[in-house]
Amino acid sequence: MPSEKKCVSATFKEEKKLQDAVQRLLNRGIAKEDISIMGRNFQTEAKITGFLTKKDIILDGLTSGALYGSLFGSVLSLLSGVGVLFIPFLGTVVAAGPLAAALLGATSGALYGAIGAGLGSVLISLGMAQERAAIYQTRVQAGEFLIVAEVPADRSGEIFLLLQSAGGEEVAITDMQIPRGAEGKLAGAEEIAPDIKSGMSEEAQQQFVESYNQAFEKSPENALMEAWKKVKQLFDRDDQGIFSKRKQ
Repeated sequence: MPSEKKCVSATFKEEKKLQDAVQRLLNRGIAKEDISIMGRNFQTEAKITGFLTKKDIILDGLTSGALYGSLFGSVLSLLSGVGVLFIPFLGTVVAAGPLAAALLGATSGALYGAIGAGLGSVLISLGMAQERAAIYQTRVQAGEFLIVAEVPADRSGEIFLLLQSAGGEEVAITDMQIPRGAEGKLAGAEEIAPDIKSGMSEEAQQQFVESYNQAFEKSPENALMEAWKKVKQLFDRDDQGIFSKRKQ
């Protein structure tokens, strides 16, 4: 995330108020790809397990609108990368947005294995103050909802007041930086988005990078699909659902 951006975060005790806050952010021009939420008590329309991302949509040949509309209700259907994660010291949470993808990488050991994968530990590793991270972990553990919006620095005060007026508590502006995938060609496996990287072995990741870059030269919008197609051609999933078993 560019240095001219800030993260504005807050907790909400009610899902209805959280949804109102997300809708206000969207109405103010904050992209859904820049909004992250998580909580333990979302009212989903269907029981789900695992992590659902654009990768899964491509692999299963589904459209995002139909997919999210059928699986998730309320606020979850507004955002991207929705899924269920088990986070140490916190338990099972439902999360959406770039922070959810970063947490997936953390819980699978792809990003922060040496630091620990608790929510507080991950937030601290991304640049949030220890005291603030501890408060958010405690609040989510108690059943509240966390929202994090990545916004231009010159709009951080505006968004702070927006979340506050929407009923948010523990509202804060931080320099937290949430990892993202590269927007152009991939220089290496380290630039693969966390939610995608965690689904492949190192060998499969290298194949993904090679196929992605080759496809990107011809058709950038199809590069992700073509890279996954190649990985599926060469590898099978192992017992943990990771593409790691090279086909004979």
